Amino acid sequence: MRDWVRNDLTSKGATGRMMRRVAVPAVLVLAPFWLIPTTLEVHLSMTLPILIPFVYFSHALNKVWRRHMLQVHGLNPDLVDERRSKRDEQMRRAYIERYGPRDESTSHGQDI
Repeated sequence: MRDWVRNDLTSKGATGRMMRRVAVPAVLVLAPFWLIPTTLEVHLSMTLPILIPFVYFSHALNKVWRRHMLQVHGLNPDLVDERRSKRDEQMRRAYIERYGPRDESTSHGQDI
């Protein structure tokens, strides 16, 4: 199952899949509040203060959780950044083709 885990945690759409996995249980826990007979404003005030942090933290900690899950399954945690590394490498090559290699003797923009 390692191939499936690797694909699930590192391929395109992995962030969205992990956020849905957090949001679905939160919505299921909050759904009974909507059965209470009251106004829309009260329903929203009971559920949104709980749901919004779930969504926020699932996005903020997404990469951390995916790294952890890769490590739990015996895979390299750096695979989370594999797609970004490939994209950055293509941008780096395009830059070098257009402007030439960077001069490493400069102070990288720290001239005073």
